[in-house]
Amino acid sequence: MTNKITRRLLREKVLQILYAYEMNNEGLQTLTEGVLADLQEESDKEFCRMLVNKVLVNKDELDNYIGDRVSNWELNRITIIDKILLRMGICEILHLPEIPPKVSINEVIEIAKNYSTPNSGKFINGVLDTVLNKLKSNGMLVKTGRGLIDETLQKKPTKKKGNEQ
Repeated sequence: MTNKITRRLLREKVLQILYAYEMNNEGLQTLTEGVLADLQEESDKEFCRMLVNKVLVNKDELDNYIGDRVSNWELNRITIIDKILLRMGICEILHLPEIPPKVSINEVIEIAKNYSTPNSGKFINGVLDTVLNKLKSNGMLVKTGRGLIDETLQKKPTKKKGNEQ
């Protein structure tokens, strides 16, 4: 299994945990361990636990970012799945400096295609792109390592082989 597929599956497990916790607000540890029971790698479990905890600890901050971007909507009118995916995406952008923002955005969009409404991907993309652009323009985007990758770089023209030197 490639790393990209593994991370998507891990993010799907995080969505499952956060959704179930949103519904009953209790038993987070038991719930988390149950959803993660089939994972073999401890590093995979740690990624899931870390993302779940960061989303929950920063929930109010994340909801403020969402609310600021959907001024025509009340936050409680957004589907629970979309709200959780938005929280996950914004959380990764803000609090996981090693993950490139476009990776976080693309991953939650792909997950939305499987778990939410037909228009959710476009909605989530619009909100997350707006958040990302605002963070960039305010100088608040902090990324390190792989997270530094600038997706706006264009391909450089390649030199033709042969007589050109």
